[in-house]
Amino acid sequence: MIGELISKDDRFQEILERLNRKSVEDYYNPYRMFDWPESLPENRWWMSPQLTTTYGTDVAAELDQEQLYRLSRCESINFYSLNVDGIRELIVEVTRRIHTRGFEIPSEFFHHFIGEENEHMWFFAEFCLRYGKKLYRQMEPAGDGDSWPEAASFLVFVRILLFEELVDHFNSTMAADEQLHDTIRAVNRIHHQDESRHIAFGRELVSLLFEDLKSKATEEQLLQIQEYVKRYLNYSFESLFNPQVYRDAGIPEPFAVRRRLLASPRSAEFQQQVFRKPLNFLIKTGILQDRDLMPAERGAA
Repeated sequence: MIGELISKDDRFQEILERLNRKSVEDYYNPYRMFDWPESLPENRWWMSPQLTTTYGTDVAAELDQEQLYRLSRCESINFYSLNVDGIRELIVEVTRRIHTRGFEIPSEFFHHFIGEENEHMWFFAEFCLRYGKKLYRQMEPAGDGDSWPEAASFLVFVRILLFEELVDHFNSTMAADEQLHDTIRAVNRIHHQDESRHIAFGRELVSLLFEDLKSKATEEQLLQIQEYVKRYLNYSFESLFNPQVYRDAGIPEPFAVRRRLLASPRSAEFQQQVFRKPLNFLIKTGILQDRDLMPAERGAA
């Protein structure tokens, strides 16, 4: 049982105590934290150029500087919309497990986690509605992966971890990018500060959940878990390539552009960059056996 593993793991409990203290020490009021200007300049990047989906592709070469700036504005709003959508799911799933059997010990951290994520969802939505006048709708993932009940909690927390790892790659890059407006850098910097704690917790918990799962799983079930994790990594990455974004940026044939971008050599390279740290973790723990992510149909378009 996961509760027994946690109760016997002194290292995990020490990490939990440290993260709980940090959550209290680093607490801030998000409603007073940000200085929201009336508008943001349109002749600047709203997202680090190397994080945009067209970077280094033939599609980018077809666009002028004004179009690239406009695209970065739309991609920025899509990225924060992804955050809102992902945070909503993780709050629901963590709330279902707080103070339940097996999760007694991490429940104090769950309280901090839920509170912080709720505040993150607010300021990401605030950015989108202030400066983009919208939240982008996201694609629904294919399959829920819950056909094996014993794996449900592992799959939930590995999804949460991988979502946070993807987001943090963007946050840490944009927080340090002097090309971006101070408001954009501040939103990313504050989120990165909190996510570093969440990721540290998530890696420890996912490792314990997988250790528990391995003791019960068949080889076939472990293979199914690998396939599920890779599907989720691909789904998360491909959510960045939103045809609604290309349409709003004034790029013709947005669905065709999405297919071109996902099929480009840059796509696989970009995905490996985004998921470098979590892939190292997944392979180290044995959850994955290799770094090969790109589905065959993506490269064949």
